[in-house]
Amino acid sequence: MASRARVRAPELVGAGGWLNTGGKELTLADFRGKITVLDFWTFCCINCLHVLDELRELEEQHRDTVVIVGVHSPKFVHEADHQAVVDAVARYEVHHPVLDDPELATWKQYAVRAWPTLVVIDPEGYVVAQHAGEGHAHAIARLVAELEAEHAAKGTLRRGDGPYVAPEPSTDDLTFPGKALRLPNGHFLVADSGHHSLVELAEDGETVVRRIGDGQRGLVDGTSPRFSEPQGLALLPAGGDHDVIVADTVNHALRGVRLADGSVTTLAGTGRQWWQGSATEGPAREVDLSSPWDVAWFDGRVWIAMAGVHQLWAYDPATGTVGVAAGTTNEGLVDGPAAEAWFAQPSGLAVSADGGTLWVADSETSALRFVSRETDGTTTVRTAVGTGLFDFGHRDGAAEQALLQHPLGVTVLPDGSVAVSDTYNHALRRFDPASGEVTTLATDLREPSGAVLVDDDIVVVESARHRLTRLRLPEEAVRVESVAHRTRRAATEVAPGALRLDVVFEAPSGQKLDERYGPSTRLLVSATPPELLLSGAGADSDLSRELVLSDAVAEGVLHVSAMAASCDDDPEIEYPACHVHQQDWGVPVKLVADGVRRLPLVLAGME
Repeated sequence: MASRARVRAPELVGAGGWLNTGGKELTLADFRGKITVLDFWTFCCINCLHVLDELRELEEQHRDTVVIVGVHSPKFVHEADHQAVVDAVARYEVHHPVLDDPELATWKQYAVRAWPTLVVIDPEGYVVAQHAGEGHAHAIARLVAELEAEHAAKGTLRRGDGPYVAPEPSTDDLTFPGKALRLPNGHFLVADSGHHSLVELAEDGETVVRRIGDGQRGLVDGTSPRFSEPQGLALLPAGGDHDVIVADTVNHALRGVRLADGSVTTLAGTGRQWWQGSATEGPAREVDLSSPWDVAWFDGRVWIAMAGVHQLWAYDPATGTVGVAAGTTNEGLVDGPAAEAWFAQPSGLAVSADGGTLWVADSETSALRFVSRETDGTTTVRTAVGTGLFDFGHRDGAAEQALLQHPLGVTVLPDGSVAVSDTYNHALRRFDPASGEVTTLATDLREPSGAVLVDDDIVVVESARHRLTRLRLPEEAVRVESVAHRTRRAATEVAPGALRLDVVFEAPSGQKLDERYGPSTRLLVSATPPELLLSGAGADSDLSRELVLSDAVAEGVLHVSAMAASCDDDPEIEYPACHVHQQDWGVPVKLVADGVRRLPLVLAGME
């Protein structure tokens, strides 16, 4: 067995304390004898949610030797609220201890640079591996098997139950509902995400008429269907086989519902998550999707907020095909032609009354964006409110200086303005395209994730209060004290001029980078503002690159996207299994004369 670097693991410290431990405060000493996997996550991050799902199998198969510990490390101000972390742990069915670290104390001690990051600690308390991004579950499983054998032989492995204590189950009719729509009969159909089902409510928004789905997580069609954390809903044009289309988020699928009998059919997606190199168009049931979060009928097709890959896709029921409609998979805020635009976890869609504009809640950039068809037939993406990945808050006024905080929903109002479910501000906001002004319609909502118009009222999905709340649309906006925030992550101080960027990647045990069919690695670099990078931008297959930073830019963000594919290293295997590891970093940087001249980012391995 190859020798490993042995670095003593820093203590686990978090001002918010521990969750899922029955009230017990834990230290690293409590995990001695176990293989510990630290999962640095934040609940806004779609990649973090993907990793939670990746870890479920490892967690089950090695329950007596492995302890997974979530270290919640917030990006947004709302995510530093302890109750919000409690809600998120319940919402995403996290079945392991979680340390609430609102001040990023443990994040800093472990020199973490990205959400998500996984750190493996051996039974003697030493860090043996670090992995950033998605796609590492197989590598960690191999490492765990090696550590089990090694420490069983040394007598340092302790088997038995871990410290997880399950919370009390919810008894509400709705649990963390996602979005809702109004049915032709006046009832509401709600994506009951926490119960993995759809619920039809009567006109009062409270009385349960029926439930579609048995409440168990799964991908099952028919009249006894199963979903996995469904979110977006949209009515389909009359005359088709299905009445409603559902963004079945964690199943990476679109489902069709026939209201007459509640039967469900999978319309798009394979149940597998899309990865770089996968098909981006084709027969809908043969193309992988990635965390579809909302759906809307626009321009003759079902448009999909594909949060998992920072794009908009479109499904055509007439041809049974699906494909990319806008976005590059790069995470950020860039306007322009649809094929060149950047999004960041688009999570809400709504269509203007005239059908000519698709409004988009772009959650990670805290932005309101829109897609429109130009007179020459091209499709363009523009931004109404928002500036980028790291600026957010609650500020009304002119759109160019207004701020939102991780909005998840949009609703077109009768006068053509747009109501924004400003999720992390617990507010309903309004953008008026005619005046270019942003106002606040209502506050004291709890994580609103969508809204539905009903006559002169608006019915808001209060996700963290597990209910629909009916509000009268106010004639005058609420006055709210303005606040502006930047991400809590400290900027990396770098020197202007030459900067060496190294993405560290070590193939998992028993695997190697496989170059038989071309390059197995990819590195894409850009910057905000673009003027920050004098040279070094663009894509290449080398995981190291020389950048040149301008001394005329005081601060900015380096956007780094890395991918590596590793395959079984055994010549006897005719068809080796291959795995994709990928991560996007948004690294805030501050240019100072004595700053560093090398920036290492760990994709997998040890720096």
